[in-house]
Amino acid sequence: MSAATARVADSTGNWVDTHAPLWLRPYLRLSRFDRPIGSWLLLMPCWWSAALAAGIARDVSSLPLVIALFFIGAFVMRGAGCAWNDITDRDLDASVERTRSRPLPAGQISVTQALAFLVLQALIGLAVLLQFNRFAILTGIASLVIVAIYPFMKRITWWPQVVLGLAFSWGALMGFAVTLGRIDLTAVVLYAGSISWVIGYDTIYAHQDAEDDALIGIKSTARLFGERTHLALSVFYPVAVVLIGIALALGGARWPAWIGLIAFAAHLVWQIRRLDIRDGALCLRLFKSNRDAGLLLFAGLLVDAVMRSIT
Repeated sequence: MSAATARVADSTGNWVDTHAPLWLRPYLRLSRFDRPIGSWLLLMPCWWSAALAAGIARDVSSLPLVIALFFIGAFVMRGAGCAWNDITDRDLDASVERTRSRPLPAGQISVTQALAFLVLQALIGLAVLLQFNRFAILTGIASLVIVAIYPFMKRITWWPQVVLGLAFSWGALMGFAVTLGRIDLTAVVLYAGSISWVIGYDTIYAHQDAEDDALIGIKSTARLFGERTHLALSVFYPVAVVLIGIALALGGARWPAWIGLIAFAAHLVWQIRRLDIRDGALCLRLFKSNRDAGLLLFAGLLVDAVMRSIT
């Protein structure tokens, strides 16, 4: 099998494998366009905050554009982040069964080519960011510090999921920065709730690699919690729900948003009950299901924002 047609081990049968031009496939795999779940999870806090902020402002006129711009920005910036992660982790990825077929450790593209594709995606992200106000632009740029250091955290701390949460939840601040031109207590509490959610779902994800990570000395909350993962999730997921609920209360949310939060919470309970940390395939499915959990909450916030804008 050629380098262009070789597939990543845990991603098969997707549009990249079946429809993308052969020369482009390694780049799309590098940025996980064959596995968009990470982009969706990055997007969810952006959409939550955009809808909540629009509800506070009682104005949804710009919300469709903000939603669309956040969608583009989340996908290209997650792609750029994955490229950076793979560049820094290329030697480690070669030692892990699930990741050794990624484009860089598999030799499908060079580090220089990966850097070039990273820059291209970052420029698209910058073009999106420049559509917003100055405060939002500066807020978005500030997130790059966290993104830059994240790949190194798994080497030095048992809690790299916290740093991932700081990065992946940044959108909870961006919606307020874009719509209201400020970051207030409501935004900060929503951000904290999202961080707790990210720690939970990425712990589930990390259980896929726990054995390989132990062999090569990579740290994670999956390895830290081990058999106590259900207990840990029973802390982080409820904390996420409570903090997001406080944000809704601070933002004056109405009943549709609360129904969305209840549905979100019920989904998290289902994940905890269903989880078997020894079943890697199940861990991946539960991790991916967090997109649906996030969309349930967003749907409630969106209906709430529309209702508040017309009454």
